[in-house]
Amino acid sequence: MTTATVILAAGQGTRMKSDLPKVLHHAAGRPLVAWVVDAAAQVTDLPPVVVIGHGGEQVQALLGDQAVYAQQTQRLGTGHAVQHATELLQGKADRVIALYGDMPLVQGKTLADLVALYETSAADPQAAPVAIAMITIRREDPQGFGRILRNGDGEVQRIVEEADCTPEQLRIQELNPGLYCFDDDWLWKNLPNIRISPKGEYYLTDMVEIAVAQSRRVVTMDVAAEETYGINTRSHLAIAAKALRQRILERRMDAGVTIIDPATTYVDAGVTIGVDTTLLPGVHLQGETTIGSACTIGPNTQIVDSRIGSGCRIVYSVVEQARMDDGSEIGPFGHLRKGAHLGEGVHMGNFGEVKNSYLGPGTKMGHFSYLGDAQIEGDVNIGAGTITCNFDGQNKHKTVIGKGVFIGSDTMLVAPLTIGANARTGAGSVVTKDIPAGGLVYGVPARPPKE
Repeated sequence: MTTATVILAAGQGTRMKSDLPKVLHHAAGRPLVAWVVDAAAQVTDLPPVVVIGHGGEQVQALLGDQAVYAQQTQRLGTGHAVQHATELLQGKADRVIALYGDMPLVQGKTLADLVALYETSAADPQAAPVAIAMITIRREDPQGFGRILRNGDGEVQRIVEEADCTPEQLRIQELNPGLYCFDDDWLWKNLPNIRISPKGEYYLTDMVEIAVAQSRRVVTMDVAAEETYGINTRSHLAIAAKALRQRILERRMDAGVTIIDPATTYVDAGVTIGVDTTLLPGVHLQGETTIGSACTIGPNTQIVDSRIGSGCRIVYSVVEQARMDDGSEIGPFGHLRKGAHLGEGVHMGNFGEVKNSYLGPGTKMGHFSYLGDAQIEGDVNIGAGTITCNFDGQNKHKTVIGKGVFIGSDTMLVAPLTIGANARTGAGSVVTKDIPAGGLVYGVPARPPKE
């Protein structure tokens, strides 16, 4: 038995008050629709059909070959949207799951359970054939979802959209969040039978009434209301993001990470963390960040798209598109910018900044220092207040420092510059010329001592 999926992602999301398509807004580091595509991938080997409309090119650019696409140029309702997948899917699967691209909390396991409900129900030879298996939820806040109407025997008869409900129907708390598993053959034959609504739309929910009229069964399963939380406003987005972050943190803790205060810790979906690492309050781990084992991160630290080795320590600092090898440490108040790379055992003191530079193993960089466009070998001492003057107003230039060099405090290194192994500079020097291996310079401008 093969399952196909259709993800409805054509809406503009006007209540988001944004130029960005609603399904491309981020929650816990990923666009909403990417969460849904991942859930769909867990129940089928076929790429999902994503129905696009407003901002469709942006959705395609994001998902690429993870999906195939159906263009809904006129947005005439959910039934109309699913119809656009007919040519792509008809006859290619035994059942079709339809769901929304703005429900990032739905999980693959839930969709698998929905498929299992469909299969179990369809296998009953004593019952009428199944047309639809669907998810229902119960909660006091309907969030605009339609109401489930059942007969005296508890069988689903139809779904009434909230805008069309009577006052009595509005009090029904069993809701339709819009997640269905359809019999493939039945779906494509009956989609054209949906009648246009007074609002000029074709509701996918009308398929329930069509099935009942044909004596086909509609079976349901309840799930936690959180999973079907739809995003219509920025407030909804914040609520969903919080729930996703909590899931991420729970998985990390179950995998051996200590999180001191989950309420103030933010970890994106693409982040990986090794065992026995501790995250202190106020930590933000974003993008495709990797952190090794036995690290201490925080408090109040942001790491973005960076690679952190094992046994590292980062305190009150910002690390962006950088790398720290095993046993290195920075902070408090350090800043690693794009292209910074600290080798094994490197120490970077408070209020230091490194950009597009490599600091070799065992190097110690004092506080209040800046290194840009530098190549520094191992066991170098960078005194407090050292600065590489790497920009001449038009071009960037490189500073190369050999192994075992001692740079005195408040040294200005005017690039391009090469300092040989085991050389030394005096405190307050302005170095404008290369220093040979073992050399000593000091002063302004820096010169070797007189004989």
